[in-house]
Amino acid sequence: MKHINGVDRQQALLLPESIEDYIALDNPVRFLDAFVGSLDMFALGFARTVPAATGRPPYSPADLLRLYLYGYLHRIRSSRALERECHRNLELIWLMGKLAPDFKTIADFRREHRASFKAVHRQFHLLCRKLDLFGGQLVAIDGTKLAAVNARDCNFNQKKLEELLTRADARLEEYCQQLDQADATESDEPKLTRQELEGKIMTLREKKDWHDELLAQLACHEQKQLSTTDPDARKMHTAQGPVVGYNAQSAVDEKHKLIVAEEVTNEVTDLRQLFDLANEAKETLGVEKLEAVADKGYYNTAAVSRCLQRGITPYIQKANTSANTALGFYAKKDFTYDQDKDVYLCPAGASLTYRFSTYELGRALRYYRASGCARCPLKSQCTRNKANRTITREEDEHLMDEMAARVQAQPEKLRRRKMLVEHPFGTIKRWFGYTYFLVKGLEMVRAEWTLMTLAYNFKRVLNIINMTQLMKALAPV
Repeated sequence: MKHINGVDRQQALLLPESIEDYIALDNPVRFLDAFVGSLDMFALGFARTVPAATGRPPYSPADLLRLYLYGYLHRIRSSRALERECHRNLELIWLMGKLAPDFKTIADFRREHRASFKAVHRQFHLLCRKLDLFGGQLVAIDGTKLAAVNARDCNFNQKKLEELLTRADARLEEYCQQLDQADATESDEPKLTRQELEGKIMTLREKKDWHDELLAQLACHEQKQLSTTDPDARKMHTAQGPVVGYNAQSAVDEKHKLIVAEEVTNEVTDLRQLFDLANEAKETLGVEKLEAVADKGYYNTAAVSRCLQRGITPYIQKANTSANTALGFYAKKDFTYDQDKDVYLCPAGASLTYRFSTYELGRALRYYRASGCARCPLKSQCTRNKANRTITREEDEHLMDEMAARVQAQPEKLRRRKMLVEHPFGTIKRWFGYTYFLVKGLEMVRAEWTLMTLAYNFKRVLNIINMTQLMKALAPV
């Protein structure tokens, strides 16, 4: 019995084969091709949609968009890798019509159209609404830290620079002492020559001057960090340790775990991200009312207030940020607020009455203070201060109390948060392997995150809806 043999490479064919025959009718690449073909590239902001009358003809932006969407969907992000695939990947040969742009053309397209990718994702969201893939009732919001093109050694803060300068001064003093003793009596131990010592001193002084410049830059700007490879990247803390990168945000719809809003920031916390994500998700879903669930990192009175004004009901567990808790003292949560009397009641039953108001860090604060704390038997458990115990209350803190009541009445919403929002992050980071960004700068990183989340949504929809339904939804009416 013989093996199954392929076609002889030297055999001449009577009729040339069609590339179309190599792409099955249910191949997802056909949906990708049809989706891009349904877009109005000019309206979405893509340049060179209408070629100039003179000069060298450009590549169609639709073809280059097809290339990028295919690449991110199949874990191919590098412009050089995409160029190689255009020559050997049969699906791409079919999709591109045998076009093979060079890597610079491919990279330039991503850089020049970074703002347009968001509009493309918006069009895909409209298709999802047409297919009834959104629940439109509950979204889960969270962020993940992705590494930037910037090593940890190339990220500096004031403390790190001051330590480096201190160590440099110590090393310089050591080298200078060795230089002064260079002509001393010979020793059995090997030592550096005068020329080697002078070279080390020069190198160390140059590095010290550079660190001095960086420290001066930090002093001149409000930022607390400085990255030298990617200036927009910041050092952020994760469960796996610190990473120099970006804070990638997403809002996930409950029905099919599709991403309905995405954003990237270089802020190290999620404190100010709630409203923008929730509001974008509401606009994407096209609903009047929406519920949003997030973790304690998003606990922010101003953001909750803005959400409620826009018809978004947030569910966030109350964060205990009191320093007294770590010290073993009574925290604010141990004091009961009486709304009718506008006073706080302490664990000993005494009242903390309103004293004055201030405006700090963008927040309107009301100060409540007790009297007679020095005679209270619980003072050692309440405060270390000699003065009476003081508690602050934000202007809209009643909204946080109402939210706490909602969370307590519906705890299952908080349990669902992790199930919803971690699914896309797991797919993006584990299946796609997108744990870092290839590009530099906040605007370029935002464009790449849009491509990542769009690729996730493509993959998710292809697993939910069959090809016939997808192609029918794209067909012109």
